[in-house]
Amino acid sequence: MSLPNRLVRLAVASSLAFGVIGAPALAQDKATSQPDQQVETGTAETENAAAPAPKAEGAGEWHESSSLIEGSKYPDDFAHYDYVNPDAPKGGTLNQIAIGSFDSFNPFIVRGTPAAGLATFGGGLLYDTLMDQSPDEPGTAHALIAEAVRYPADFSSVTYRLNPEARWHDGEPVTVEDVIWSFETLTELHPQWSAYYKNIVSAEQTGDGEVTFTFDQTGNRELPNIVGDLTILPKHWWKGTDASGNKRDITQPTSEVPLGSGPYRIKSYDIGQSITWERVADYWGLDNPTRVGRYNYGEIRYVYLRDTNAAWEAFKKGGLDDWRLENMSRRWAEGYDFPAVKDGRVIRKTIDSGQVQSMQAYVLNNRLEKFQDRRVRKALTLAYNFEEMNRTLFFGLYERMHSYFENSELAAKGLPDERELAYLEPLRGQIPDEVFTEEFALPAYNDPGAARNYLREALGLLKEAGYELRGTTLVNAQTGEPFTIEFLGNDPMDNRTLEPFARQIQRLGIQTEVRIVDTNQYIERMNGFEFEVVGLRYPGQSLSPGNEQRDFWSTTAADAPGSRNYSGIKNPAIDQLIDDIVYAPDRESLVAATRALDRVLLWEYYVVPQWYKSEDWLAYWDKLQMPEKGPAYNGIDPFSWWTKSAEADKAAAN
Repeated sequence: MSLPNRLVRLAVASSLAFGVIGAPALAQDKATSQPDQQVETGTAETENAAAPAPKAEGAGEWHESSSLIEGSKYPDDFAHYDYVNPDAPKGGTLNQIAIGSFDSFNPFIVRGTPAAGLATFGGGLLYDTLMDQSPDEPGTAHALIAEAVRYPADFSSVTYRLNPEARWHDGEPVTVEDVIWSFETLTELHPQWSAYYKNIVSAEQTGDGEVTFTFDQTGNRELPNIVGDLTILPKHWWKGTDASGNKRDITQPTSEVPLGSGPYRIKSYDIGQSITWERVADYWGLDNPTRVGRYNYGEIRYVYLRDTNAAWEAFKKGGLDDWRLENMSRRWAEGYDFPAVKDGRVIRKTIDSGQVQSMQAYVLNNRLEKFQDRRVRKALTLAYNFEEMNRTLFFGLYERMHSYFENSELAAKGLPDERELAYLEPLRGQIPDEVFTEEFALPAYNDPGAARNYLREALGLLKEAGYELRGTTLVNAQTGEPFTIEFLGNDPMDNRTLEPFARQIQRLGIQTEVRIVDTNQYIERMNGFEFEVVGLRYPGQSLSPGNEQRDFWSTTAADAPGSRNYSGIKNPAIDQLIDDIVYAPDRESLVAATRALDRVLLWEYYVVPQWYKSEDWLAYWDKLQMPEKGPAYNGIDPFSWWTKSAEADKAAAN
């Protein structure tokens, strides 16, 4: 259940983690790109039918929240999140930088680059969802367009009762027809939605203002919850005509300002250059507890710049970018010495995010023949000297990434325990033997002889895989073709983290090239998997992984354009472990199945893990004010902040 939870935090964020896909995040959902479907293994439903079926607490009863981990800390009738200022003043402008450009206001198709503020998942600024993912607790959602939810004990369906107050910005009510049309349309338009809602077989009206989604299985405790993530679109608008009388087409990019239901609407724009959102004064959800004390800015303005270095210079200057999450250790250590920091106009904070740290890595495109041999992938991993990069580039501020679920109980450690073995043993012979016998460990370049030893081992693996050194060049022993690797980036700053690794593997005789392309070309290439190696961070994981794992690792996703299976994994054993996660009957089983998946992914060496930090580096201009504490789960919720100008206006009015 990872996808929308991070959107609250990142919908207006300004990009940018080094080695991460930066610009697409602003254009889509701020944590990189898109997903897939799932391979049918033919075993999951049978095996899970024999397992103890999970039971829903309060089955059949109407509730205003749902949770995957434990009951919400908030009662059904709560007034607002306890970290917000419910009296936060409204008004003022939040300025943000976006990278690259945009050419569309339709984020629900693979074609085009959507404008900042729109989102494939989570609704963004323009649209509301059935339920709203809480930034204050993991795996929990609260009523929004749906005023209540209920589902049976076997999780075979879920019914939502719509809030009769929910309205589009034109005053028309949000209807069951809108909900059904949105589900049917979105799952046809984008692989991300079709994968996420793969197990829904029907959506139909089952009462006055009620819509029921029926599933093709029982026992999947996540399905009722994730249906609440559905972005609801106005059927009457999309089925209508534009000002010129032309019929609208949701399957195509559009420059027409769309109708929404959310807290903001598009005020003005300059295609590819800037977009300004304005707060909807009569927004129907003003008093919804998920909205009270939030969405306070009168306007949110994005200006597009060419790259992250330009964004940094704009932040220092002021006026174009009001806050940023710093992603560069050298800059955090040495760069914040400009006048605005010294005189207190720019404030710095270090914040414990408290979140699962998703994999950040050099991703190898396993669709390419040269990366399909596990020995080659392991050799490249052995050649990566993290310690040197951390010391020379990152001021020792980062830790090595050792898990796809780092900084959580989901990360595999030591050897598999009895619960994990229950999932792994049926796969013996299909997964690396080391899964059962060795604790996974990455190379540690902690002494002068480490490089020599690791490179020797790496060359041995490459020789076993059919390569040999001829002079100083590694070639295919049969064809004589040199082994080459192209590293792809979309920002000149990417050179900083791509080139050191490229130089390291040159010591194996591999010829390397770092190619930096513009953001739009980068998005196109990533959507079409037209790369060899790319540095990125996978979209945020949650403490309750589930159906979204299909998006990241499943066989079907590997060749689905726009999916987030960047590494091109096609492994039936991993497909089975994903199913084990999806069908986990209880928390202990979910943790065990996730750790089992983590182990297999690591031992397959699909990526070369990079680094992480369990805290956020926040810098902001003092025009912004914020509550005394942030949300317990996300760490940062920029929508709960407000501006000094709004505060002054409120004081003057009183």
